[in-house]
Amino acid sequence: MSGPQCCANPPNLDPSSGAGRVEQLGGLDAYVVGSQDSKLAMLLLSDVYGYEAPNLRKLADKVAAAGFYVVVPDYFCGDPFAPENHERPFMVWIKDHGTDKGFEDTKPAIQALKSKGISTIGAAGFCWGGKVAVELAKCELVQAAVLLHPSFVTLDDIKGAKVPIAVLGAEIDQMSPPELLKQFEEVLSAKSEIDAFVKIFPKVSHGWTVRYKVEDEAAVKSAEEAHSDMIQWFVKFVKEETTLHL
Repeated sequence: MSGPQCCANPPNLDPSSGAGRVEQLGGLDAYVVGSQDSKLAMLLLSDVYGYEAPNLRKLADKVAAAGFYVVVPDYFCGDPFAPENHERPFMVWIKDHGTDKGFEDTKPAIQALKSKGISTIGAAGFCWGGKVAVELAKCELVQAAVLLHPSFVTLDDIKGAKVPIAVLGAEIDQMSPPELLKQFEEVLSAKSEIDAFVKIFPKVSHGWTVRYKVEDEAAVKSAEEAHSDMIQWFVKFVKEETTLHL
């Protein structure tokens, strides 16, 4: 179910990166950034490399600048996937860090946000986190979702989405190939009860929105286009007057 693309271009993790801070939220450490007075929150659900990836934290800072209180949970509890650890290859590591556990771990985080006075929450999932985000969308635990080059997401998952959902995919992707994304689009276009959007980015590979090289201008441009699409989706659909369904 996982290919080499799932783990390609590993980032250099940096616990000191970003303008925010790390605090406990719903039993998990989380990178948080943005105004605590905001009633709108955004969950950024990482890929297998976790919440210390500098590009992901940089994106969290960007989303916070758009007016959201942003939370990036440490789903792996200090144990992100380490490709150099040959004793724990991906298929061994993932047994301890399944997306089903990520989904369950998100529930207390959402409750903690609500206890802070947050009224509306969106979720953006990257690769591994895409599966968690779609599960949240199926249960209406968030008000809008964006899946960025998702892993493990099935056609049935997309059929079950109950909130506005956008899927941003790559032309070169073994995990969610264009053929599958087009099926997602067909299913979503038939769901008139929710807003949906599917976009396939040309000449990019799985993971391009957070695992790009900052010195690669073309890669940065493609990533920033996806970031802009994501933020615009949330600005449109994560609104203070919406009520959470719990």
